[in-house]
Amino acid sequence: MTTADATRSGGRTPCLQADGTGRPRRPRTVGRTLAVVAVVAAITVWSAIAVQVDVAALVTNARNASATLVQLVQPDYSFIPETLPALLQTVQMAVVATAVSTAVAIPLSFAASRATNPNGPFLAAVRLVMNVVRSVPDLLFASLFVTVVGTGALSGVLALVLFNVGILVKLVSEALDGVDRGGQEAALASGATWLHANRAAVLPEVAPSAVSQVVYVLELNIRASTVIGLVGAGGLGMLIDKVRTFYQYHYLSTVILEVLVLVVLLELLSSVSRKRLLR
Repeated sequence: MTTADATRSGGRTPCLQADGTGRPRRPRTVGRTLAVVAVVAAITVWSAIAVQVDVAALVTNARNASATLVQLVQPDYSFIPETLPALLQTVQMAVVATAVSTAVAIPLSFAASRATNPNGPFLAAVRLVMNVVRSVPDLLFASLFVTVVGTGALSGVLALVLFNVGILVKLVSEALDGVDRGGQEAALASGATWLHANRAAVLPEVAPSAVSQVVYVLELNIRASTVIGLVGAGGLGMLIDKVRTFYQYHYLSTVILEVLVLVVLLELLSSVSRKRLLR
């Protein structure tokens, strides 16, 4: 390589292979990869020792689970009529909680995104509150509301609303941060306020992603309601707690299948909704 060539290339000499060709040499990352794997493995082993994971005990006691597994793979379909009221209540709780949380979360999402909220202190305050909300587990929300309003679906709905708002604001605000801001900048340049620019230019861009996240939260609500019901917050969870208490795992398997069907249907709904909005 001549001095003139080096000058034209900014003084940087290209890395040549041993055969003298101009192709760049492939970086060697094997050592770095092995180091990362070793660190991750060491952390995993340390964590397992700290929480006293005993693999030998799992193997030794595996035979104790055989009777339970036999019942779980033999669902009792005659139990389905008894599950319908609780199943309907679970769906109703999920729908109401999703609708209320969406109405609250969408405006908060615009307030929690740097792309749509130019007010720094307000942005930081909204994000701080949402971080606090997300840090509280849904089961704890349910336990608190059960002590306030009593057992039943209302405490479950209130717990799910708070749980959903934290998730939706996180997901939708991140989607807003990644949208194309060309239309928004054009609207602002023409004299529109931030509110009008966000509504006219940003909202249509983020709508497909937002709808998908709302359906995802509805799916989460179906599954979460089976957990929060264990503390008396209504839905299938209370029925699961009942059959689990009496070791009726063949009934429990039936309930699990019903939840699986609901989740699959919601997944199909999410896919169809996204395709229609992207047309």
